[in-house]
Amino acid sequence: MTLLKTENLCKSFGNLEVTRNVNLSVSSGERHVIIGPNGAGKTSLVHQLTGQLRPTSGRILFKECDITKVSPEDVCQMGVGRTFQKNTLFPTLSVAENVRLAVQAKQGGWYHAFRSIKKMTSHWERTYQLLEQVQLADNSDRRVSSLSYGEQRQLEVAIALAAEPDLLLLDEPTSGMSPAETDRMIELVSNLPNTLAVLMIEHDMKVVFSLADTITVLYYGEVLASGPPAHIKGNDKVREVYLGGKH
Repeated sequence: MTLLKTENLCKSFGNLEVTRNVNLSVSSGERHVIIGPNGAGKTSLVHQLTGQLRPTSGRILFKECDITKVSPEDVCQMGVGRTFQKNTLFPTLSVAENVRLAVQAKQGGWYHAFRSIKKMTSHWERTYQLLEQVQLADNSDRRVSSLSYGEQRQLEVAIALAAEPDLLLLDEPTSGMSPAETDRMIELVSNLPNTLAVLMIEHDMKVVFSLADTITVLYYGEVLASGPPAHIKGNDKVREVYLGGKH
């Protein structure tokens, strides 16, 4: 089943085209990775998919519904979760509190002014399930500012998963990580439920070829090639502009 589809998606800032006629398709449970040189339009594309940027033309379909003009909040509620290139965490709160806030946003309960947070057992149960899933359960009481960079990226994934998405967008999840941290992120994504579709922007070719079912290559805002990893690795144009040529 096709979960996400774009139709001739274009975005311009004056004379600058950041995406041009992008046609992309992500199936349920698929691991789809977007690669391309810096400035190719990858993050701009993800911003359009999640409502942060309004396309100039074209359409975005999610579960066959047109979400081209839908707000980021409503896109999230429809089943699209995401992480960002830069961490968006509460550094002075604990690891568990960061996730609990995301769980509470999904499950509700903001207006129970006279109810103790400790009594919201369903929120805490879900919080610790998510921390187990991203291998941070042993760090639940630590302040976020004390975590390593890689651990903070793992926490961002837990927060995105709290929204119970059908599609998870990861924007360069291993950027700036050590080799050991990168391996942990590969393991984390590999162990996500196969019912969850993942669309990822990534530069590290080890990560790309470890995880991808499908790879889409963006080049100056256009889709240069899209297909299974073996097809992309053997594509002469891709090798010239990205994998082994002038970039």
